[in-house]
Amino acid sequence: MRHHRTTHVDNAQEALLTLGRLVDQALERIRIQRARVELAEALQRHLLPPHLPQLPHITIAARYTPSRDGLDVGGDWYDAFPMTNGSVGVTIGDVQGHDVEAIAFMGQARTSLRALASATTDPGEILGGTNDLLISMSCGLFATCCFLTFDPVSGALAISRAGHIPMVWATATGSSDIVLDSGGPPLGILPGETYPVTRRRLTEPGSLVLVTDGVVEGPSCPLERGLDEVVQLVRGGYDGDPDRLAGDVIKVADLTGHRDDAAVLVVRYAGIPAVG
Repeated sequence: MRHHRTTHVDNAQEALLTLGRLVDQALERIRIQRARVELAEALQRHLLPPHLPQLPHITIAARYTPSRDGLDVGGDWYDAFPMTNGSVGVTIGDVQGHDVEAIAFMGQARTSLRALASATTDPGEILGGTNDLLISMSCGLFATCCFLTFDPVSGALAISRAGHIPMVWATATGSSDIVLDSGGPPLGILPGETYPVTRRRLTEPGSLVLVTDGVVEGPSCPLERGLDEVVQLVRGGYDGDPDRLAGDVIKVADLTGHRDDAAVLVVRYAGIPAVG
């Protein structure tokens, strides 16, 4: 009997020691994973613009929400900046993947777009040059992107897409639409791609809204429904506070069942300025 009790105690102690080691290992993995996520989130915050330009007759606002899975950090980005010809360049994009590599690639894409925009103001040429530059880096990733230029004095709008979600717009005349231009393939896949440019002229006040797929598409919501929801919001809020409209639009992501990160960029336009 005594031998039996001793064996039983020894087995219990060994089991507790084993359990303790497993718990320690699990806690260490959690600590490392949490540190990785915190590092990725800090890197992502650093790579997104700290502020957006506010130009005459234009107000720009953005919203971003991280992935609903705390272990995933996505590569969505947005940006806006003055260009050499007096127009404003506006871009939004989404990198394949949810890790530090995706965020690093996002930084490369955003930097490349800005660099190319200093050499040309044509959105198609900017996307084409960025595509070739990213491929030359041999990162093995790709990104969708929408790039537009807008001249607040003339109302000239030029937009080009690389496999990205279409832009939505609405104006004071009651017009609204989804810009279903042909576009081109995502950036970073094949060299030498061309990206068609859609051009139009906006003369009345309105808003342009760009989103990433985490806003409008997911298991609970097909893309068409998500875009329709955004159109309704933009039609009703085109003349309001752009920051509020961006906040309303990003809530559409709650309908999608998507766990991806999501970004929204709103350009509020006051109309062609009066001469005199």
